[in-house]
Amino acid sequence: MLRLYDFLPSGNGYKVRLLLSHLGVRFELVERDILRGETRTPEFLAINPNGRIPVLRLEDGRHLAESDAILFYLADGTRFLPAERFARAEVLQWMFFEQYSHEPYIAVVRAWLHVFGTTVDPGQLRERRERGHQALGVMERHLTGRAWFVADRYTIADIALYAYTHVADEGGFNLAGFPAVRAWIGRVRRQPGHVAITA
Repeated sequence: MLRLYDFLPSGNGYKVRLLLSHLGVRFELVERDILRGETRTPEFLAINPNGRIPVLRLEDGRHLAESDAILFYLADGTRFLPAERFARAEVLQWMFFEQYSHEPYIAVVRAWLHVFGTTVDPGQLRERRERGHQALGVMERHLTGRAWFVADRYTIADIALYAYTHVADEGGFNLAGFPAVRAWIGRVRRQPGHVAITA
């Protein structure tokens, strides 16, 4: 059986749990509290030297880290990853966008305020929110007139972007000005096998 090392409030871990639920794949959940340093122990660092969740232990004992790499691995050969070459590259394009232009702003601000309860420099908070709104603007423009990010179907590109977008309000991001993004969030929530972020 697959084993997922995770921290339930994490959107990165949630991506993997959401895809596994869509696929109907059973797995063992092993929670590691990052607030208590449980991903910095020698035992955990032996499976992921980067000391982060999620980590997926495969049936053969190998470990795979980085949420989007895990999504790509699990989705291969399923309806969640197109077989056509260009469409697959587009999926990766949006997953890279999520990691470089979305997550560092929307997810980080949410972590500061909602998960860690950190006191943040107002200037830094303002800058991160501005960049997060820029990412939401890119998503809004792309989703206007289409239902999904790639190939007119629900893929791991949507899962990757949904994970932190649907809880962006926990970082103080107001989605009222992004109607296409809000409609897309609703479509994702209606997908068979959808589960909540802390489920």
